[in-house]
Amino acid sequence: MSATEIIEQFKALPASERAQVAKFVVENDDSWVPESFKQGMADAVAGRFADMETVLSGAKPPSRAAE
Repeated sequence: MSATEIIEQFKALPASERAQVAKFVVENDDSWVPESFKQGMADAVAGRFADMETVLSGAKPPSRAAE
């Protein structure tokens, strides 16, 4: 089945079923999320982030090398 065929079938679904499909895609496929965002989230989870006021005051942000 081609992407065009899937899209046409998606368009024909009732709104509630389109919402189910969209939710499934968002939860199971992160190819649409930019790599830079994924890296930022990984940095935050690992504790590699800094308060904006601290950084704007001239302090260096934490190193990414600290994995």
